[in-house]
Amino acid sequence: MASQFPEGRTTSLVERAKNLILQPKDEWPRIDAEPMTVKGIFTGWVVPLAAIGPIAGLIGSLAFGYSFLGITYRPSIGAAVTTAVVGYALALAAVWLLAQIINALAPTFGGTKNNIAATKVAAFSATAGWLVGIFQIIPMLGFLGLLGLYSLYLLYVGLPRLMKAPDEKAMGYTITTIVAAIVVMLVVGGLTSAITSPMMRPALTLGSASDTVSVPGVGSVDLGKLDAASKQMQASAEKMQAGTPVALTPTATLQGFLPDTIGGWKRGDIETASGGAGGVGGSKAEARYTQGNDSITLAVADVGAMGALAGLGQALNVQSNRETKDGYERTSTVDGRMTSEKWNSTSRNGSYNVIVGNRFAVSADGTAPDAAAFKSLVGAIDIGKLESLAKS
Repeated sequence: MASQFPEGRTTSLVERAKNLILQPKDEWPRIDAEPMTVKGIFTGWVVPLAAIGPIAGLIGSLAFGYSFLGITYRPSIGAAVTTAVVGYALALAAVWLLAQIINALAPTFGGTKNNIAATKVAAFSATAGWLVGIFQIIPMLGFLGLLGLYSLYLLYVGLPRLMKAPDEKAMGYTITTIVAAIVVMLVVGGLTSAITSPMMRPALTLGSASDTVSVPGVGSVDLGKLDAASKQMQASAEKMQAGTPVALTPTATLQGFLPDTIGGWKRGDIETASGGAGGVGGSKAEARYTQGNDSITLAVADVGAMGALAGLGQALNVQSNRETKDGYERTSTVDGRMTSEKWNSTSRNGSYNVIVGNRFAVSADGTAPDAAAFKSLVGAIDIGKLESLAKS
């Protein structure tokens, strides 16, 4: 299949996607030099690739359903199709919106406004995120969606070149755009849920202070942490540019972190998975722990080199605290680690997740007598050993 870019050479969609993932520093100059139109970029690149996730999610939901605590729910065909169509339409809109933001910001950072170049950046940098959407077909591999964070690196490489930003302002331009991209993703996710769910979620609002971006029900991004975020991105870029992939922790090693028992909780079934491409990947081990009628799934995942990009949220000091009559949802930094937790006292459902060493993700979710149970199971994992592995 060839991309429909007029007046320039015809490039295989597969070839270009492969080059962007494996050799982004070489491919971005070719994209910059190739004559294109906004329409051509959308019809030849955005339209086919943005469909991967919605289609995969549609197939996965109908074929496997959504499993939780041993119970599998399969949505109706109508509900699944509606979710896929709405998600697809909003994904297309998100590319256009991000392109407008990139173009509008260009003069602020010494760049040159160019709508076609901005559309190129928005469309081609999203490639990794779209490609990993294929993992939605198989629920067990859903965690590999984290590899879509590689799109942030593609943005880091391509944005300054295509928008002609000077070197001394390129990083600030990139980080500001990344923040905008994160906000756009949150908005798209919120709109998708609002349209496909009977419960409307809060809309996006921007704080009056110039140093924050607030997302009700999600959190507040402190733009004063941009300096720390830029250092985080630079460290990530150096790893990518070095061309030396991070060796993934074997699933057998990850499985060794899961004890036979934790207090009164007994371990049951264990599942493992791993995979990757282009020098990036992930591995995971998880086990189901039961106590009476309660069940919690405890998981340890290695997200490899992409963990540095996953740490961007901590660098930006993402915080949130949402409380209801039945429970709460919180995101914060605890003992220097990005942590999120949820609890509903009525359903007794909850979760507790921790990012360790900007490389490993430890999570517990399910049902329990109280919220402390989830922290207890995560606390049984040898965090110190994981941090040592992250540094090795």
